[in-house]
Amino acid sequence: MNEKLLKWMIYCLGAICLFAFIAVRFQGPFNAVLKEIGVKSNKKLLTDRELTGPGHYAYLKVSEGCDRTCAFCAIPAIRGKYISRPVEELVKEATFLSKNGVKELILIAQDLSYYGLDLYRKQSLPELIKELLKIESLEWLRLHYLYPANFPMELIPLIRDNPRICRYIDIPVQHITDKMLGLMKRSHDRRETEHILNTLRNELPGAVIRTTLIAGHPGETENDFNALKDFISDFRFDRLGVFAYSHEEDTYSFNEYKDEISEEVKESRVAELMEIQQNISAKLNESLVGRVLKVIIDGREGEFFTGRTEHDSPEVDQEVLIPAEHNLIPGNFYDIKIVQSTDFDLYGVPF
Repeated sequence: MNEKLLKWMIYCLGAICLFAFIAVRFQGPFNAVLKEIGVKSNKKLLTDRELTGPGHYAYLKVSEGCDRTCAFCAIPAIRGKYISRPVEELVKEATFLSKNGVKELILIAQDLSYYGLDLYRKQSLPELIKELLKIESLEWLRLHYLYPANFPMELIPLIRDNPRICRYIDIPVQHITDKMLGLMKRSHDRRETEHILNTLRNELPGAVIRTTLIAGHPGETENDFNALKDFISDFRFDRLGVFAYSHEEDTYSFNEYKDEISEEVKESRVAELMEIQQNISAKLNESLVGRVLKVIIDGREGEFFTGRTEHDSPEVDQEVLIPAEHNLIPGNFYDIKIVQSTDFDLYGVPF
């Protein structure tokens, strides 16, 4: 499954969360409607969920909407302003999920870094994580979509000192030249981007850093693209995804810029970036051969069980493949010795 499909799944989950927001924030009018149609609300159901996935991992959407104004993004126009869910509500839902077998909780938002600013007047993601860590049956907490600008630096010692928080930093930078970051209306420049990335690399040794990039945004010259190639070659992201720019209606880019870069050039640039990343990934994976890693088993596909380390998120990152003859149990953790690697996958056996 590619990243666009994953985002679509997240958007669907967001629609469910939005209904819950409406029910909580506008309880008076909501109850009036229920009274008019002759039914009663059940607050308990607001945090109860049906698990439609494998069951041992689940996504917890901590907010709805976004206050950023990125030129290429229509989410603020579609979903509105950023609305954080209260810590107590999220802990209640997470507790429900853990009691129903969830071992890996994946925190998601359009901008996870911003969490709590609207509700508590400060960035409150570290406080939320501390409360979630009290749910002892949750073995892994994973953080998705940490915006680079105003990155909550309190997260760094929290991740460093708590092995149950996956050392997996998903921080979408999108581009690197100041000109392109300006055209994209991002809230960070190159200096700020490199500062946070280098801080993460230095302060969290062993953590993987994942990012996403956009190739072919209006205004991207060959010089901008070459600078982007040099940047990813030098920094060597552990995980990287690239999207070809799409001229989406109801975005600033659609209204203000001409989409003058051809689809052929966009796709060529995507391919060039992914070729660089393929070589980086191959070398990083090769360095893991011989190591023993903690792996959660997601299921079985043909002759292999598929699993993941803490460094890989479901559906979007690489997998660890273990021969099915070992008869593993999906949802359980195992120590797996890596015996072989490819560009984007690992092979292992129980240790």
